[in-house]
Amino acid sequence: MPTRTIIEPFRIKTVEPIRWTTREEREQRLRAAHYNLFLLPAEDVLIDLLTDSGTGAMSTHQWAALMEGDESYAGSKSFERFRRSVQGIFGYRHVIPTHQGRAAERILFGVMCKKGDVVPNNTHFDTTRANIEFLGAEAVDLPAQEGREPSVQYPFKGNMDVTALERLIERVGRERVPLVMLTITNNSGGGQPASLENIRAVRAVCLKHELPLYFDACRFAENSYFIKLREAGYESKTPKQIAQEIFSLGDGCTMSAKKDGLANIGGFLCTNDDALAQQEKNLLILTEGYPTYGGLAGRDLEAIAVGVEEVLDEDYLRYRIVSTGYLGRHIAEEGVPIVQPPGGHAIYLDARAFLPHIPLEQFPGVALASELYLEGGIRSVEIGTLMFGGAAKMDLVRLAIPRRVYTQSHIDYVIEIILEVWKRRERIRGLKLTYEAPFLRHFTAWLEPV
Repeated sequence: MPTRTIIEPFRIKTVEPIRWTTREEREQRLRAAHYNLFLLPAEDVLIDLLTDSGTGAMSTHQWAALMEGDESYAGSKSFERFRRSVQGIFGYRHVIPTHQGRAAERILFGVMCKKGDVVPNNTHFDTTRANIEFLGAEAVDLPAQEGREPSVQYPFKGNMDVTALERLIERVGRERVPLVMLTITNNSGGGQPASLENIRAVRAVCLKHELPLYFDACRFAENSYFIKLREAGYESKTPKQIAQEIFSLGDGCTMSAKKDGLANIGGFLCTNDDALAQQEKNLLILTEGYPTYGGLAGRDLEAIAVGVEEVLDEDYLRYRIVSTGYLGRHIAEEGVPIVQPPGGHAIYLDARAFLPHIPLEQFPGVALASELYLEGGIRSVEIGTLMFGGAAKMDLVRLAIPRRVYTQSHIDYVIEIILEVWKRRERIRGLKLTYEAPFLRHFTAWLEPV
């Protein structure tokens, strides 16, 4: 089939205006935000690639479903529709709604973890790590070797290092490992997928040591589509069939429905363990709400019920992956260092290679993200030394693309701005911290140029 122009597999019915700013205005806004893009007012951002979490556009079917939201406090019809939809894909016996993914993480780890425990993952993301460490446990990243090297081409760089997992369990003792987790796709590692072969190998280790396997399932549909494209034997499988096979290998999951749930808010926690589910529901009632709404309105449950089905549509996933790859390919062809191959939900600039003259203690990722905003009003996020401190193995700038929001011309604009910054990269300066919080410091930190 000949190469053709990427087109969005939808039509636009409602538009939201975005506002142009001058470079002088952006300089003022960035100083006022203490060089932390999280602290910028959204109206001062032209193209917002800070996150793909809750920033997507809902479909006509989701908007229609909102009107059927049953706002009953207990036992609403919306919960039943939500549960049926989730179980049809994920397959777990207990489905516990939460207001977003980090609430599911907090409840899971609050029930399963204690001080001194060790939780392995292919790579923990920021809130996952923080929720584990808040309890006094240790979050350990075990990415496959290929995933540690941004420029290396490998189809499944989101894999876990299974040998390292075995060694960790042997070193610390099985009794200190309450669960094993796999993040799909591997966000901190460049939005890279894990293969079913690797997931089965991790499962085998868990069965050997009688450990439960949980998924951080935020981008399960994108991971499933990558498997269809790249893993032998899955070419004729649908993304839904692949997702069902993935989750059949686990004991539960956490999910932010703000990603591959195509919703603006919401999440859930799943498990097959009856006793564990009861403990989780008890904690849910204490902090989130009754187990049939979990901090969400009935209309939100309806939107998620539709979204987790829509996200598995092959036309959508093809467009999503091809459009993201288009951005990565065009900047890489000009020499811009990125995590290869391009991920599903984002392109990750390799800030250490982009700005080799800036030492790690001066936050090259934050410096690069700041320059992209100054040059073209693009907001991105650093995933590196500011976010993870000494645990950071790479300094990346993530350009996370909201689902069904931006058109191809927006992507072309982003390419132009990145290439402009690339041309004068030697003039970019590093930054130093002037304020940091004890947990998740990247959300609220203050910085200034060195």
